[in-house]
This record gives sequence, C-alpha cells and structure tokens, in this order.
Amino acid sequence: MSIQVLFFAKIREQLGQEQITVAEDFATVEALRLHLTAQGEPWTSALAVNKLLVGVNHTIVPLSSAIKAGDEVAFFPPVTGG
Repeated sequence: MSIQVLFFAKIREQLGQEQITVAEDFATVEALRLHLTAQGEPWTSALAVNKLLVGVNHTIVPLSSAIKAGDEVAFFPPVTGG
C-alpha cells in the first residue's frame, strides 16, 4: 500500500506538481513531512512548518497525527483563495 500526498495553492506552485505517491510507511504526518523536506529545495521551503496546514482524509489535523497506508495527506498554506 501507499500514501497519496496532495499539494495545493502556493505549495503546488513551488513544487511544480499536484500530487505524489509514497510507498514508504510513516508513523505520523510529521515523519512524512520530514521525509519530503529531506529532498532539499524547493521541498524544504514549501513544506516549512510555520506556513503549513495538513489534512488527512479530508480532515484538518496536527502534524503529530498518525497516518497509515491508504491515507490521503494534503498539504496547503493557511490562507488560500482570492
């Protein structure tokens, strides 16, 4: 199984992609975020903690939330629209 990761708004623009699939297992959203930011720029700045909201399966959650294979994790900035 895998985890579907979606990116919205400015984060999507910074990364140049809307979604990825990760095959690894991660205990929490933060572990997934750290895995992605370990790739360097633009991942590090796009997924900086101070400008990030996270949804797991369409529910806003803290970074400490548990995730499992088959989940959908969405990263988006705190303010969108306009």
